[in-house]
Amino acid sequence: MAGVERTVRLTAWVRGHVQGVGFRWWTRARALELGLVGSASNLRDGRVEVNAEGPEAACRDLLTALRSGDTPGRVDSIVERWSEARGGLTGFVER
Repeated sequence: MAGVERTVRLTAWVRGHVQGVGFRWWTRARALELGLVGSASNLRDGRVEVNAEGPEAACRDLLTALRSGDTPGRVDSIVERWSEARGGLTGFVER
């Protein structure tokens, strides 16, 4: 359908100094501003895994924000994966 934006799932693994600095809270705030649902979770290896679902443009905006240099802490690199939205998510949580 013309004018209907595709709903996608963005998974981003963020490496750097991103734990214990408010990074997940900041990511949650940006995601909610963009109308996305999902989560930001600390991983044992020091990375943060971000899962976000919503309109593709909003997910791309979140990825741009994560790479902007305006995040708490320091982002060294981001590995991203795009897939079809799974659905069933509500809100955006920190884990």
